[in-house]
Amino acid sequence: MSPRDQVSPRDQVIADVRAALTGRERVAHPSEFGGWGLAPGRGADATAVVSSFIEMLERAGGTVVRLETLDDTREWLEAFAGEYAAVAVGETVPVALRPALPGAAPEEAALGVSWAKFGVAETGSVFLDARDGRRVQLLPPVHLVWLRASDIRATQAEAFAEIATDLPSAVGIHSGPSKSADIGQILVTGVHGPGKVIVGLLGFDL
Repeated sequence: MSPRDQVSPRDQVIADVRAALTGRERVAHPSEFGGWGLAPGRGADATAVVSSFIEMLERAGGTVVRLETLDDTREWLEAFAGEYAAVAVGETVPVALRPALPGAAPEEAALGVSWAKFGVAETGSVFLDARDGRRVQLLPPVHLVWLRASDIRATQAEAFAEIATDLPSAVGIHSGPSKSADIGQILVTGVHGPGKVIVGLLGFDL
């Protein structure tokens, strides 16, 4: 009987994992650098952070529309929303950013509109609060997400640090349109969520 046959399956799995990690660079746990609030990335140049967010989101298949004033935003929204018959709007979306369209249930609306808590530059992701409405975020085939440029963080750790004081029941981290390559390794969009994601990046505060 070999030494491997003399240990339990559990112990063997743990031993295999330890062997695989031997020699790899160690990544610090957040608690080791003072918790999420002191995560690497704080103090990064704001312009670089926004540029990185845009680049990463577009790489993931999303679209970014930069809007610098409320008047410009309303004008763009009117033209954009004119392509749709009805809309499902998240609970936390400001009134000024709600399309002038008939409302519809998320499973029936072609357009969903949400408000992001944060954007993350390192991944091009938006953090979506469940209190805004998960069905609005997932069911319509086209998803418009409003995000203030001032709410973009360099790292996910920073975003988690800030949301930790007001945690919703769930946080959706969306990086572009829904994608899957489970079947035949063929990439298909819109399988588990919206097939088109547009981030309205606001250069002003409401």
